[in-house]
Amino acid sequence: MFVDSARIFVKSGHGGAGAVSFRREKYVPKGGPDGGDGGRGGSVYIVGKQSLRTLLSFRYKKRFIAESGKPGEGSLKSGSAGKDLFIYVPLGTVVYIEDQDKVVADITDPNKKILIAKGGRGGKGNAHFKTSTHQTPRFAQKGENGEEFFLRLELKLLADVGLVGMPNAGKSTLLAALTSAKPKIAPYPFTTLSPNLGVVEGKKHNSFVIADIPGLIEGAHKGAGLGDEFLKHIERTRLLLHLVDLSDETSSPLMRFKTIQNEMEMYQKNLLEKPLIVVGTKIDIPYNEEREEELKEYISNLNIPYFKISAAAHRGLKPLLKKVWSYFEEK
Repeated sequence: MFVDSARIFVKSGHGGAGAVSFRREKYVPKGGPDGGDGGRGGSVYIVGKQSLRTLLSFRYKKRFIAESGKPGEGSLKSGSAGKDLFIYVPLGTVVYIEDQDKVVADITDPNKKILIAKGGRGGKGNAHFKTSTHQTPRFAQKGENGEEFFLRLELKLLADVGLVGMPNAGKSTLLAALTSAKPKIAPYPFTTLSPNLGVVEGKKHNSFVIADIPGLIEGAHKGAGLGDEFLKHIERTRLLLHLVDLSDETSSPLMRFKTIQNEMEMYQKNLLEKPLIVVGTKIDIPYNEEREEELKEYISNLNIPYFKISAAAHRGLKPLLKKVWSYFEEK
């Protein structure tokens, strides 16, 4: 199951209390204060993990509380520090403090620890409070409280190329044709209900990642067909392939192209600033060439590259793939 949002509670550990203690030895009837310091509380970190793909685990565990520091002891013994707590999330996870809409972490690098909640400082033992006029302090500091708050986790996939288009435009078929991914494919709309990732391997040990985004419909930016949940997954892509089914007779290819472009603009205007390739699909099925010319003329005026393919029949894939590679080889 693909889960791309979660709400969790995190709490760092309290600092341990300082000790109130006095030195007691034979023949030393008036030993001075020797209370040790409390240990610091454990902190909470978030760490990106490359092998994770969803936030599903947070459906079952929602509370993350680090260990508190131990109190100090006599003989100037400090309490041990609480263990730090590490929360592992997929790369591409954005962390917000709930109700503030404030980003506290954007997890893009594997194994990089990002501090989320700092553990409380341990309290000082009474040995720190001895003065020339106060030889026997009978007090010590309490440890500081840890930090606690609710976090909102939002996964935005890290992919180089995003496939967008109407439902049943052939996105999953293209992903399967170019990569080893095994997305569900069927001749009806909304077969893909969650994003799929695939890796295209190059000849020189280079590669790029493709994200197959579930089909979008009119009103997607407002949440129609869960469109707002899907659109966020193309925010980080470097290149978009907009697939248009040339065999669909329900409306013109140009109209369907404009609909999706408009939804992306309404969701986030800078999505239209990303490099774009338009791909006419299903050319192995009879289609209206006059309608296709209308689309080609429109995007030609916008200086957008256009390719025709049949992913199912593996027609036209090489020229398209060569063009896609050109966006990464020159950078």
